[in-house]
Amino acid sequence: MKSILTPKAPKPAGHYTQAIVHNDLVFVSGQLPINPQTGEKCLGAIEEQTEQALKNVAEILKAASSDMDRVIKTTVYIANIELWDRVNSVYARFFGEHRPARAVVPSRELHFGFKIEIEAIAALSVE
Repeated sequence: MKSILTPKAPKPAGHYTQAIVHNDLVFVSGQLPINPQTGEKCLGAIEEQTEQALKNVAEILKAASSDMDRVIKTTVYIANIELWDRVNSVYARFFGEHRPARAVVPSRELHFGFKIEIEAIAALSVE
């Protein structure tokens, strides 16, 4: 197993790593909408939060020698299921034609008042 840590995604704030690579798979920890350069919490519109969380996942995958086109499954935690249509439109634009398996988990509250958290499992890029 190999831990992944990139400065291009938010630094872990607890006892976890950004991702683990094991047996040609990358397991990305849940990513919150935090700007990794400034540490600023993105607490704006759900579209903005979704975009930042997905960018964080993408940067971690890149550091692990993978990318969004190799994502096998995501889990999306959202603070209110009524936000789903707005989240899904950003998600669909971000992934394009690629459609990984996905679970959506409504949650009443997320850490720090965020409205979304996204985790992913991806295959390593073939070299």
